[in-house]
Amino acid sequence: MFLRIPMTVIFILTLVSGCTPLGEDLARKSVSEVVDPAGGSNMAAAAKAVSSYADRAAHGIIAQYGTTIKRYAREYGFDWRLILAVMKQESRFEPGAESEKGASGLMQLMPVTGAEVARTLALGDLSHPGANIRAGVHYLRKMYDMFAGANNDADRMKLALASYNAGPGRVYDAQDLATYLDDDPGCWQSVRGALRLLSKRYETLHRSVWPTQQRPRCGWFGASQQTIAYVDAVLKNYEAFMRELN
Repeated sequence: MFLRIPMTVIFILTLVSGCTPLGEDLARKSVSEVVDPAGGSNMAAAAKAVSSYADRAAHGIIAQYGTTIKRYAREYGFDWRLILAVMKQESRFEPGAESEKGASGLMQLMPVTGAEVARTLALGDLSHPGANIRAGVHYLRKMYDMFAGANNDADRMKLALASYNAGPGRVYDAQDLATYLDDDPGCWQSVRGALRLLSKRYETLHRSVWPTQQRPRCGWFGASQQTIAYVDAVLKNYEAFMRELN
């Protein structure tokens, strides 16, 4: 079961305002405190309670599956705390979590994606947390490898996270739009803006970008804000785990 978090305590962190390389600083930028003028103390107490729950859940997962997480993070070239950050956003550390669309497990792989990765890795039941973790890290690495042409490591990771959430086709479509608008398709900030232009509202623009099909290759996309928020949230999680976990 997912933790229900009040909307007043969901804060979105934007970690980059341009396209300059950030390197290690990506996970170390400070988070501004948000204050509710009408009830700051209540808001702070709620945020503290949510943070406390997340901390306990994270430590519980580390105790059970920390060795597995670190093993596959190392194998695929990631900081293990980044994998933990993805896991927190995807499943709130619930091994049996299942979304309305059928995504399942700690890493919330969709059925088709999960089946494809399971075949590639010769895995059995992805409902087992260990297998689910391995499959999820493998898939994240696959997304990361698709964006080798990004401007820098920070942009590349954000493009990979957006693809993990929305599928790489959506991100490719946004890159096409960015290119058409003389923006930089290797910069997350440019792609972030272009994602919003994939909705049906901009179909006149789409006819110019994709004249033979009249719309984005993956169809209109109306959930861009969800994907943008997802990327920001994962990086906020990662920032926190970088501070708290060695």
